[in-house]
Amino acid sequence: MADKYERMLELLLQQDDWVTATDLAEQLGVTTRSVRSYVAAAKSAAHPLAILTASTSGYRLNREAYAEFAARSRGRSVGSETPQARVHHLVRRLTEAPGGLDVHGLADGLFVSESTLETDLRKVKSLAEESGAVLSRRGATVELSGTESAKRRLLSRLLQGESTQGVLELDAIEAEFGIAGLGAFKTELIEALDAEGFFINEYGIDAVILHVAIAVDRVRRDQHLPPSSRPAAVAQTAPIAAALHRLIPDHFAVEVTDGDVDYLARLLTTRVIAPGADAGSAPTVDADDLATVRRIVDLVAEEYLVDFRDDAFIARLAIHLGNLVSRARENAHTRNPLTRSIKSSYPLIFDIAVFIASIVQRERSIQVDDDEISYIALHLGSHLERMSRREERVTGTIVCPSYYDLHAILRTRIERELGADLSIEFVVTRTDVDPRELTSDLVISTIPMPVPREGVVIVQPFLTDDDIDAIRAAISRVRRHRRRARITDELLEYFDRELFFAEAPGDDPESIIRALGEAMIASGAVGQEYVEGAIERERMSSTAFTETLAMPHAMGLTAARTAIAVALCPAPVQWGDARVSVVALIAFSAEGRARFQPLFDQFVDVFASRRDVTELVRTSEGFDGFIAELAHLIERR
Repeated sequence: MADKYERMLELLLQQDDWVTATDLAEQLGVTTRSVRSYVAAAKSAAHPLAILTASTSGYRLNREAYAEFAARSRGRSVGSETPQARVHHLVRRLTEAPGGLDVHGLADGLFVSESTLETDLRKVKSLAEESGAVLSRRGATVELSGTESAKRRLLSRLLQGESTQGVLELDAIEAEFGIAGLGAFKTELIEALDAEGFFINEYGIDAVILHVAIAVDRVRRDQHLPPSSRPAAVAQTAPIAAALHRLIPDHFAVEVTDGDVDYLARLLTTRVIAPGADAGSAPTVDADDLATVRRIVDLVAEEYLVDFRDDAFIARLAIHLGNLVSRARENAHTRNPLTRSIKSSYPLIFDIAVFIASIVQRERSIQVDDDEISYIALHLGSHLERMSRREERVTGTIVCPSYYDLHAILRTRIERELGADLSIEFVVTRTDVDPRELTSDLVISTIPMPVPREGVVIVQPFLTDDDIDAIRAAISRVRRHRRRARITDELLEYFDRELFFAEAPGDDPESIIRALGEAMIASGAVGQEYVEGAIERERMSSTAFTETLAMPHAMGLTAARTAIAVALCPAPVQWGDARVSVVALIAFSAEGRARFQPLFDQFVDVFASRRDVTELVRTSEGFDGFIAELAHLIERR
């Protein structure tokens, strides 16, 4: 029960508005009656804090009360209230007991039956094996064996797995290990690395701070790591190791060995820092990694028509690739709290990242998970943002009657505030202009326009903050209208009556993909190899890009023609960690490559709202009804 209501609270935490019991039930895969039970359990657990508000509109989380409840929960002593709490307790006890523990004493201490304890130990065994450790039994004694680094990985995996939405909180780490001052240590560490010219990845540094806390705890128990057997790696991390050798004893009053520090320095190097422009020496880029990335960006340009052929970008991605491979081979991936939002907000970028990860995974014989894929997507997205094309900007004309240099001042202020989003084409200094003759997307005028026209924003001669907000809102409207036009003109033309299913033709991702694929094969859009490619892509990373929509597809654009096969799921289908109501198998031909990126993003955008999609599935009657409802949904956005 506790695990379920905690998942429900996480879903509510992601929403700023009311969420109905039906929506929660669909996302959790339970009945509305179960949702009401979870609500009651959550309220009881949090009492006297009122963490939930209920109304006819559904449920909403009271965030301040929830934050206090979460902090209170972290501060409780670990007991036997939930299986998760017991597993946590067992891992901590076993890592602290080199000679093993008595199972009868463990069961008595946790106030559970021995059969329940055996179930919990199986979960510990699975966690241990994933970290490279071994849980073994000798009679009534259970023992955790393995290298010291494996045990530290196990502790890290345990605590990161319990973190809310992948975000580690320093006060929770401090409470776990009885360590104070992690925040001050982190500040000084960042300052020391910055002084050496390194860039810091704040998304990942708290995971390394967790490893520092684990190291301090283990060193206090006289458990050390052996020195690194790779002299080249030690030399590369020398300035980082020097900072750690100085800061750890100062902050935590423990003496760390070279082995402890080498391990932490390697974690920092492979997870959260990269050489900056001011670093003491040029970053070392492995020649094989560089060659791999150059070949990959050529393949991306060929398959997706997105050009990443930039020397600086290639060097940065090659360094990241080398670090990714090192993490994977040490079975120590880095969590990314932005994974879910990157996947749903930038599906095309995420899909290119999956394409890149699939090549690296195959060629380097490693496993690349969604967190690592999302870090690749961050590299891609930041480069595309820097290289954003001028044609994506909104055009504008300024109408400001001539009076000294007032029009020039106005233009300068607008371009300073909004230049990244707005390109000023013309400045008109007359009062008798007809706005219908102006071809820019927006007209920004200091005088009233006698003739009505879409896209006119009236501002003061000396811009106020409200004027800037009004122009920014108008820019957003223009972009929204452009997107709607593209969706209406391009999206609907790809649907086919023969490729429409009013109900899911299967009960799991693979069976649904195969059924939709058979319909596509029968229509002549794809061959069997495309369907197999879509299944392979699905196994790499779930294509549930939102909580409502799965969009399976092969990574190569090898279809005979572009087509979309759609299945509605009145009873949502479990797809990865989401429960989707619409499945759209998308196939693109080589000739359709240029339209792949905008269509891909538009499709996800249309199906972003669970409420809208639920209504679409509920009210659609057959293919014609679906098309009519979809067009109505597009117009409403």
